[in-house]
Amino acid sequence: VLHDGLALDAGYRVDLLLEDQIIVENKAVHATAPIHEAQLLTYLKLSGLKLGFPINWNVPRIKDSIQRMVNGL
Repeated sequence: VLHDGLALDAGYRVDLLLEDQIIVENKAVHATAPIHEAQLLTYLKLSGLKLGFPINWNVPRIKDSIQRMVNGL
C-alpha cells in the first residue's frame, strides 16, 4: 500500500480480487459484526476500488449472508 508517498507493508491482504475491480472478503463466523464491514471498507479505501462483497460462509443459505458495499471515495 502506498500512502502519502510512503510504502506500507502492513497486513493488507484481500481474500479475493475479481477482475481488479471487486473485493470479496470471506468470513466463517457465527454472526458478522460492524468490524467486518469496517475491514472491507478499509480495503476499498486503501485500494481505491469502489465495490466489495463480504460473504459469511457459516450460514445455512449463502445468499442471505452476501452484502454489497460501495466505497463513496
